[in-house]
Amino acid sequence: MIIEIDFDSDEALYMQLRNQIIIGIATKHFNDGDSLPSVRKMADEIGINMHTVNKAYALLKSEGFLTVDRRSGAIIKVDINEEKTRQELLQALQLIVAKASCKNISRREVHRIVDSIYDSFQ
Repeated sequence: MIIEIDFDSDEALYMQLRNQIIIGIATKHFNDGDSLPSVRKMADEIGINMHTVNKAYALLKSEGFLTVDRRSGAIIKVDINEEKTRQELLQALQLIVAKASCKNISRREVHRIVDSIYDSFQ
């Protein structure tokens, strides 16, 4: 998987990196046990500051997507905590569905979009 950063985006660089790694896990570009490049190497490869990569890795670690070890570096390790994930999903979806409702996007269309996204990860 090639990580691409959009320097013109309003989204923070560390969030772009975090999101692309999560999508990479969902699409099986990364699997449990895979090593990510070191902070320095990742920063050099995508042209961002090491502190930005470190912030993304720290966030991924706190969210249960990887482990970080001084010797072995960042390793994909997804923590399957279903209840915590359900709560996070509920919080994130509340705002997304509220926005859709305000913009007259139907329940059926939201379901179609979610199904399409899930299909893309299979």
